[in-house]
Amino acid sequence: MPRPFLSVVVPAYNEEPRLPDTLPTMLDFLRYRPYGWELRVVDDGSEDGTREVVQAFAAEHPQVVLQAEPHRGKGGAVRAGMLASEAEYRFICDADLSMPVEQIERFLPPRRGPYEVAIASREIQGARRIGEPPSRHLMGRVFNRLVQSLIIPGIEDTQCGFKMFTGEAADALFPRQTIDGWAFDVEILFLAYLMGFRIIEVPVDWYYMERSQIRPFTDAKRMVEEILHIRANHFKGLYDEVKRR
Repeated sequence: MPRPFLSVVVPAYNEEPRLPDTLPTMLDFLRYRPYGWELRVVDDGSEDGTREVVQAFAAEHPQVVLQAEPHRGKGGAVRAGMLASEAEYRFICDADLSMPVEQIERFLPPRRGPYEVAIASREIQGARRIGEPPSRHLMGRVFNRLVQSLIIPGIEDTQCGFKMFTGEAADALFPRQTIDGWAFDVEILFLAYLMGFRIIEVPVDWYYMERSQIRPFTDAKRMVEEILHIRANHFKGLYDEVKRR
């Protein structure tokens, strides 16, 4: 098959309840696009029927790909999917579709200017957060301030789960990723910054989903630990081989 223009990479761990709604919704959007595409679901070693749901759907739709991986964490699943794809643009898409899938168009040319990394933002002008409890928003802002002070300044929302990479950027960044947990995208953005890739934020509408896989306090602790790990890696010189373009 020819190289697709767009690959939508969906990391999935125990998403059996969501995928019967998510996959048709994505397909209804993608099937009318005027470019080649694939929908790549990366099963992160799920313990429920996630794999079977995707297999059944892919059997009827050849542009849907099931990529089965051992359980590593969201970061590991994303890395595997982004490196397996050969698309010109590669989009990380959470299975909960908290951002309407139609807004993928906001990340693509000609609507969007030149960039290598485009990340969805819930904080910049034009963005909307719908239904999020104030406590969750506050937690996110505190985490962002930590990221900006310790890792990479100037990005208002590193943790929204929707991000676009050019094929060139994905092939350069994801082999260097070391974090498999929730903070993997902070490391990827830091690597992009070190390599001199152009990073832009794209305003989106974001709907709070109560059934999110995130466990606020447990995962917040892990994410802070991973941020400190990235900081320590930097001071140890583990990213020194990454050269600016």
